[in-house]
Amino acid sequence: MRSRTVLAALAVSALVAGGVRAAEPDTAQVGQARAAVKELGEALKRELMASIAAGGPLAAIGVCKTIAPALAEKTSATRGLKVGRTALRLRNPANAPDAWERAVLEDFAAQIKAGADPVKLEHAETVTDAGGASTFRYMKAIPMGAVPCLTCHGAPEPALKAEITRLYPQDQATGFRPGELRGAFTVSAPASTPAPVVAPSPTPAPTPGP
Repeated sequence: MRSRTVLAALAVSALVAGGVRAAEPDTAQVGQARAAVKELGEALKRELMASIAAGGPLAAIGVCKTIAPALAEKTSATRGLKVGRTALRLRNPANAPDAWERAVLEDFAAQIKAGADPVKLEHAETVTDAGGASTFRYMKAIPMGAVPCLTCHGAPEPALKAEITRLYPQDQATGFRPGELRGAFTVSAPASTPAPVVAPSPTPAPTPGP
């Protein structure tokens, strides 16, 4: 398991300095988080591919704006965790990372630049704030895939770019190349609180980032 090791030094400097203590996460919660990420990733991929088949890339933009948040909420409720997506270069401002998530994303980006396989990057830890509240946190990198991701996140054709700009006036999520860090799934829950047990599913292919 890659958990704590991917951010060991950074976690100490960024989190402890801010009044937050970091510790090894509960193994069961890591497994639950991985299962939740797989579920959300698969659901997003299904909806995206169906929308592209029915109405082309323009229809896929609507999926990202309306259906993706609903799928994240459904997965969160089913799994008993808070599940979502975030990124350094956002399409949807509602997915902006907090300080902890930003630190992990920046570390993922640095590891990829150094040659790490983005598919294998994940990070998990339990953080305790100054008030004594402990929270389990997990992130799984979303690498930029070639198909169909580049259609909307690479160099969109003019009509598609116009629609992206209309729906997301502050969009920063174009100009990506395959293998780059598109974003990450993010999971949180009260530490050591079991989530409902749901049968695991296969690891999904890269999905559209936030």
